[in-house]
Amino acid sequence: MGMDLGGARGGVKSDINVTPLVDVMLVLLIIMMLIAPMLQQGVAVKLPSASNTVDKPEVQEQTIVAIGRDKQMYLNAKPVLERDLAKKLTEIIEKQKEKTVLIKADEAVEYGVVMAAMDQLRNAGIEDIGLITERKRIPGGSTGGQ
Repeated sequence: MGMDLGGARGGVKSDINVTPLVDVMLVLLIIMMLIAPMLQQGVAVKLPSASNTVDKPEVQEQTIVAIGRDKQMYLNAKPVLERDLAKKLTEIIEKQKEKTVLIKADEAVEYGVVMAAMDQLRNAGIEDIGLITERKRIPGGSTGGQ
């Protein structure tokens, strides 16, 4: 079985060569895999750790209230004043079907600041509130998934 180069049997061979297409698609896939984690950074916060955490999948429509070490509040990575938090949350939440808000507070922030944010969430009519924490690492324990 020989390879047909086109000239011997009367005409140009017009088959599609997919090798360059596959090369380009693999390069684009690698670029997207490297860039995607950088796009979801949000606000830099050192989260407190807890041993009873539950992993939840991240979805695009999640509403996150972040509280930085300097007590500055952020709504979906945009700075917002505490007094405007309830109004802006109401605007965002009414467009979404999932009405859960996650609070991501720095471990150095006082309890009262987090409670003030939760009061603003309640004023906006939000009942489902979650707290984001880091999983506590147990020394000498297994790190494998279950």
